[in-house]
Amino acid sequence: MTQINNYLNLEGKVALITGAATGLGAATARLLSEAGARVMINHMPGQEADAEQVSLECVNDSLCYAADITQDEQCRAMAQAALVQWGRIDILINNAGINKPVDHNNLEGLSAADFLAIYNVNVVGAYQMIRAVAPAMKSHGKGIVVNVSSAAGENGYGSSVAYSASKGAINTMTKSLGRALAPEIRVNAVCPGFIATPLWDKLGLGAEERESVRQANIAETPLRVEAGPELIARSILFLASDLSSHLTGQLITSDGGYLLGVYQSRFEN
Repeated sequence: MTQINNYLNLEGKVALITGAATGLGAATARLLSEAGARVMINHMPGQEADAEQVSLECVNDSLCYAADITQDEQCRAMAQAALVQWGRIDILINNAGINKPVDHNNLEGLSAADFLAIYNVNVVGAYQMIRAVAPAMKSHGKGIVVNVSSAAGENGYGSSVAYSASKGAINTMTKSLGRALAPEIRVNAVCPGFIATPLWDKLGLGAEERESVRQANIAETPLRVEAGPELIARSILFLASDLSSHLTGQLITSDGGYLLGVYQSRFEN
């Protein structure tokens, strides 16, 4: 157990987490901090109170930083701020993302502007963050990037075609940069299924409809589990730790088996 604990120990390392004021990003900040990392909690302007609360819940040194990852100069400034604060960047968690729910068969529901806005955050922003931290990681000789993708990027489901397509792009970018940035930097992605996070608060679902979606997802998951932020954060910790030191360019589907479907259960009893 001592050796396993050593692999998971992030003491002395610095982790930069985008979109970390709420939801999965916040849970990841808390877990990586518990594992020993010093964490930069990135948030959008206006989320200062939420970010500060996350910082208070971190057991190690942390820093809140407001930045819009669609702006390249802000990405580079954020990386520089981490270097000024701690002198290094070891881990980048690309968690920030946006969405616009539209039925997949409603082809008029998404405009070019919708696609570009979603891609600008979910794909371009993630790319810019990787580019911003790569020099520091390479100079140190080692770095880890974990992209938060989605099972929607693997199966084409999800709350809109644009969102699913953006996560598919993150998946291929993970493979491209896993190859391009090796051997110094490892790039992997975690692909959660449905997560009940504050992002869903913005989708306009009523309490009853939201609970119906939640229950349906649990029922269609072979393990019959609700993958909350804290559970998915464990997969991120695995990819951010030395336990996964042999992995790069990989997609870890953390969905309780949802992508496997419920074929077997239909023939039970």
